[in-house]
Amino acid sequence: MAHPCGRFAPSPSGELHLGSLLAAVGSYLAARHLGGRWLLRIDDLDPPRVVPGAADTILRSLEAHGLLWDGELLWQSRRREAYQAELDRLRDAGLLYGCACTRRELAAIARAGVDGPVYPGTCRAGLPPGRGARAWRVRVPDADIGFHDAVQGDQHQNLAREVGDFVLKRADGLIAYQLATVVDDAFQGVTQVVRGVDLLASTPRQLYLMQCLGLPRPDHAHLPLLVDGAGLKLGKQTGAAGLDPRAASGNLERVLTALGMPPAQDMRGAPPAELLGWAAPRWDAARLAGRLAVAA
Repeated sequence: MAHPCGRFAPSPSGELHLGSLLAAVGSYLAARHLGGRWLLRIDDLDPPRVVPGAADTILRSLEAHGLLWDGELLWQSRRREAYQAELDRLRDAGLLYGCACTRRELAAIARAGVDGPVYPGTCRAGLPPGRGARAWRVRVPDADIGFHDAVQGDQHQNLAREVGDFVLKRADGLIAYQLATVVDDAFQGVTQVVRGVDLLASTPRQLYLMQCLGLPRPDHAHLPLLVDGAGLKLGKQTGAAGLDPRAASGNLERVLTALGMPPAQDMRGAPPAELLGWAAPRWDAARLAGRLAVAA
């Protein structure tokens, strides 16, 4: 059995907030509970979304909260050759094809799926006359992809009916999240993927890519999202405030409470390292079974 290894992969599109801290803490505790490693990589594949200085702010915030990662930091922007090599493997296997469709065209003809329009296969048998490839898609089977999630239970998704052939290389030349995540998890030896439930629908696509590329399949646990009093997700899109490192212990206490692990009275106000050390042996994903949201 591979040595337990978890990871956290924030996007440098802004500061860490309380919701992203919950995902970081959950993944950290799940790894440390098993005596495993916890890795960090920066999901900076999409330059227009990268905020200057955000990556450094994220690193300093994690350190202030006692979330110290193992090994070297991995930057996805420096891994494009590795992603292209896996794209070439899929192309050689006959699983990759060029697509000329624009988003506007798809919006007019495609039905809604679990994560945007379901691609109707317009270019599956070849590009329309006179048009070139804008993006590159992977062929998917008309079959269920199933897995057990440690928090959300048994999951099933039919890729053909609920997603369609999906993009691996975008029209702007950038590698899609689904492929980069799969390639990097295998490269880093990740055995457990612990992240927010907003990424649950992506998991079958990633499992399918692992199958196509012969990559190991990690365990999954999708944590409930942290929501405010109005039930809105705490995130960058909703203007969630960045974390104050001076309030690190209080931030951790709030997150641990949301994860069903309110610190004991004698742990209140303890330094971040002590709080995380107290929580790691007590981690149990089943405590959150079936929950999609928890209050901040």
